Amino acid sequence: MVDEVVEIDPFVDDPRLPEFFGPAWTAVLGFHELLVDQGVLRGLVGPREVGRLWERHLLNSAAVVSFLPSTGQIVDLGSGAGLPGVVVAAMLPEAEVVLLEPMERRTIWLTEVIERLGLGNAVVRRARAQEALDLQADAVTTRAVASLDKLYGWAMPLVRPGGELVALKGDRAQDEVDSALKQARRNGVVTAEVHGVTTLDGVAPTRVVVARKAGGAGEGDRVR
Repeated sequence: MVDEVVEIDPFVDDPRLPEFFGPAWTAVLGFHELLVDQGVLRGLVGPREVGRLWERHLLNSAAVVSFLPSTGQIVDLGSGAGLPGVVVAAMLPEAEVVLLEPMERRTIWLTEVIERLGLGNAVVRRARAQEALDLQADAVTTRAVASLDKLYGWAMPLVRPGGELVALKGDRAQDEVDSALKQARRNGVVTAEVHGVTTLDGVAPTRVVVARKAGGAGEGDRVR
């Protein structure tokens, strides 16, 4: 059996990264090192992903930050390896970030990561969305969890009135929004918009869906 060749990440040592991540750089770099060292071993990322962690995972995760509140509670639903939740916690130190994950081995990993990185604003909770309805977050983030027609039913009950679901999506993001209109309305979504976010030159834009929950009297009840 031939060992799989791991590609060299072209963004390793890119001088733009520390400037992009700013004060979060030390924590994000530490997270990258942990993923390189343990990600494949623990089944968190595939071998081919080690050579594209910056472009496809860490910068991709950072794309949600501009849509999130700088304070309050943020829930990362189905946190998995910690993408985007760990990156969000590093970049928004004044927010409380709940890494919500049902699998025990992943919650063990997440707990180790936040302790190693010193992310005192992050907490790990082992539960499915349906088991965490006591949470009322200002925003819920997700990445590679489910299509929007399923995601609305899981995520929106965790979002406070007027709060938002901020979901990292692929090239067919708008198609997902359009096909999930019925579920959006059923779950109190009043707007759902697709944003293209550029992080660094040379990195493909990231598509982010921002879906806002109805916030009170006088607000329309139809998704736009």
